[in-house]
Amino acid sequence: MLASLARRDGLAAPNQEKAMNARKLMTLGALALVSHLAMAATPKAFSQQEFDSLNRAGKPVVVDVSAVWCPTCKAQKPIVESLAGKPAYQDVTVLRVDFDSEKPVLKEFSVASQSTLIAFKGGKETARSVGDTTPAGIQGLFDKAAK
Repeated sequence: MLASLARRDGLAAPNQEKAMNARKLMTLGALALVSHLAMAATPKAFSQQEFDSLNRAGKPVVVDVSAVWCPTCKAQKPIVESLAGKPAYQDVTVLRVDFDSEKPVLKEFSVASQSTLIAFKGGKETARSVGDTTPAGIQGLFDKAAK
C-alpha cells in the first residue's frame, strides 16, 4: 500500500531513474569493451608508417603475408585472427601484406612466398614461419612477438 502511494506521489521515480541510468552505463561499458576486443582481433592492412611507429614504440607486431588464392593462407587466417583476439595477445598488432600487390614490402622483409608470418618486437625480427598451419606453431610465433 505504501509503495503504491509512493509511486502515485512520485517518490519512487528518483530511484527508478537511478536504476535506469546505471543500466545504461553498464550497457555502454559492455559495448565499449566488446568493440575494443573486436578491434584488437582485426588484422589491419600493412602500412610502412604504422609498422615503423609500432616498432619505435616497442610494440609487438606480426606481419602476415598472404594471397587471396592461397589455400595455406586461408587455413592460417582463422588461427591468426583467433590468437589476435585473445587477451594474452591484445597488444600484438597484425599487419596483413598482400603477396600479389605489395612487392616492395616483400623485398623489404625478404619474403619469397605467401603464407609467411613474421614476428617483431621493438623493431627486431623475433620469429618467422612459412606455410605453418598448426595452431601451436602460429601461437609460438605470437609468443615470440608478445614476450
